[in-house]
Amino acid sequence: MNQNPQQKSEGIHKIRIGNVEVKSCVALAPMAGITDMPLRQLIRKFSSDCLLTTEMISSEMLMQNRPDEHEKIMAYCKNEYPLAFQISGHKPFMMAKAAKILADKGASIIDINMGCPVKKVVSGGDGSALMKTPQIASDIVKAVKDAVDIPVTVKFRLGYTAAEQNFFEFAKLMEESGADAMTIHCRTRAQMYSGTADWKAISTVKKEINVPVFANGDVTTVETAKKCIEESNCDGVAIARGVLGQPDLIHRVEHYFKTGEILEQPSLLEKIGLLKEHIQAEIELRGEKVAMQFVRKFYPYYIRGIRDAAVYRGALVQEESFPKVMKILDTILDKESK
Repeated sequence: MNQNPQQKSEGIHKIRIGNVEVKSCVALAPMAGITDMPLRQLIRKFSSDCLLTTEMISSEMLMQNRPDEHEKIMAYCKNEYPLAFQISGHKPFMMAKAAKILADKGASIIDINMGCPVKKVVSGGDGSALMKTPQIASDIVKAVKDAVDIPVTVKFRLGYTAAEQNFFEFAKLMEESGADAMTIHCRTRAQMYSGTADWKAISTVKKEINVPVFANGDVTTVETAKKCIEESNCDGVAIARGVLGQPDLIHRVEHYFKTGEILEQPSLLEKIGLLKEHIQAEIELRGEKVAMQFVRKFYPYYIRGIRDAAVYRGALVQEESFPKVMKILDTILDKESK
């Protein structure tokens, strides 16, 4: 029998990660090409307390000192604190140098990527590949801890394949190596983003781990956030793709955990307004030409569920003019209001 939601969530809306107190048990999980400053700003518009995380930053790219490639990834505003910068790589000394650069830039927390399943990442020994080389993973955490005086966290998966689910041992090793918190994506690397996240699988981790643990995967609604906490026994949830098209989701989850009340989802008018705001922020960051191509990935999420969504999506992704995209969005609002 499930506990009363308010009882279940009591005492977990504040989480201490090293010397950083996060006044929320909900975090934004990092997504390459997604969790940039404009999206984080939209999320912070609704949630003043959640932990935000940047896109993944390659330690090797950072060391090559090519500002044209990483300046936009590292761009942030002070109101985003607490803000974790995520780094990837497999060379301890290089990860330590990258962490120091980001700590000096103003990161609240350094998060180490040990979960990315993308082929070009794992083929170089980064991301999920580190779960196959736990000693290297341990050395990386130790090196980064020695290099910075801010908390260090790790994000990893259940294992590399279904037959290699070593998350339990891996979690213990990460804590022993100095990790101040961890996020576990409840899929294997082999699953990529397919299938269903197995929240129950990690329910035993908290019995052995003293640092905060966030569960990640398939949290797309308030209801799934509640179920994730109950099944995983974790301290909090890290939401990734669930924020696409609904940057207020983290706030609604936080509100539910604090009050037991489920807030209404934004209206179509509000969602289109958020999309317009998102596009404008991307233009400010990247310039109109690049931004109008970049934001195409977000359109399906903002207009999902409306009549003729596929038709509108097709029109939006082909359009490169900001005024013309605004006109299409206004047409959607006009037709949906009738």
